[in-house]
Amino acid sequence: MNDSASRATTSEFALDPADAERLANLAGPFDAHLRLLELRLGVEIANRGNIFKVTGAKGAVKRTEKLLHALWQDAVHETLDEPAIHLRLAEAGADRMAQDYAPQEVAIRVKRGTVRGRGANQAKYLHAIATHDINFGIGPAGTGKTFLAVASAVEALNEGRVHRLILVRPAVEAGEKLGFLPGDLTQKVDPYLRPLYDALYEMLGVEKVVKLLEKNVIEIAPLAYMRGRTLNDAFVILDEAQNTSIEQMKMFLTRIGYGSTAVVTGDMTQIDLPRHQKSGLKDAIEVLHEVDGISFTFFESRDVVRHPLVARIVNAYDARDATDAQSGAKG
Repeated sequence: MNDSASRATTSEFALDPADAERLANLAGPFDAHLRLLELRLGVEIANRGNIFKVTGAKGAVKRTEKLLHALWQDAVHETLDEPAIHLRLAEAGADRMAQDYAPQEVAIRVKRGTVRGRGANQAKYLHAIATHDINFGIGPAGTGKTFLAVASAVEALNEGRVHRLILVRPAVEAGEKLGFLPGDLTQKVDPYLRPLYDALYEMLGVEKVVKLLEKNVIEIAPLAYMRGRTLNDAFVILDEAQNTSIEQMKMFLTRIGYGSTAVVTGDMTQIDLPRHQKSGLKDAIEVLHEVDGISFTFFESRDVVRHPLVARIVNAYDARDATDAQSGAKG
């Protein structure tokens, strides 16, 4: 990021004619539309009535002013909602603007308190989730990939930005066969979804999670249940995505509808697929890495926030794998 991009400037302007009803339509409930514009465009927006002040990098300020004027015109004829704002941002190329500004710190408020990123990668990940419709978090165990995604989802649900929270996992056996497990299908796949339940309990409390599950506001399901669905106004998390096939990954990503956010998490060192089968996560990294609107955050062992031994264990396995790969190349 160059100096001219990082130097903050301010623009003050009026959206005419003054109209309180139109202003409420533009700003959204509790100024939600303005907050979304701030996150996606990397600026700060303040207003007193129809007088607006935008602060940020010069290019981002100009684009924001232009977009606000366009939305002011739209607000005459249509009721603006979050999907409409997302659409205008996409038309304005908001995702290509990300390189113009440094990520803002994202603080998430949940039952347990305020959740912030620990270190640069976690902060980048939280900002990416707030500003992109599809996000990938890839890295070893203990780096907070799933925890931070669930925290972001819970906040979006609490603030009414989404109406449903859908947590998905591929039911791939790690050495065990589903057919030999006792119970019906729900009981068979439940152990694979347990880490998602644990994160939800910590964020919301057990009683509220149970109530939301009963009302189908929160849905926890195997990946196979996603086929044929279109998910609007939902926050969808696909966990353990390294165990998806290429077809499953494509199926999941094409379920996303208007007003939805998707987070895909996985660890490429813990693939439980048959050796001949390519991971859908690995394939997605290769195919989608330059697609606008999709973010990738790659975590490393230094990002591990569990017991200090976990980082050392990850490093030891990485070193062994590197040695094996080098020996194989020589052989």
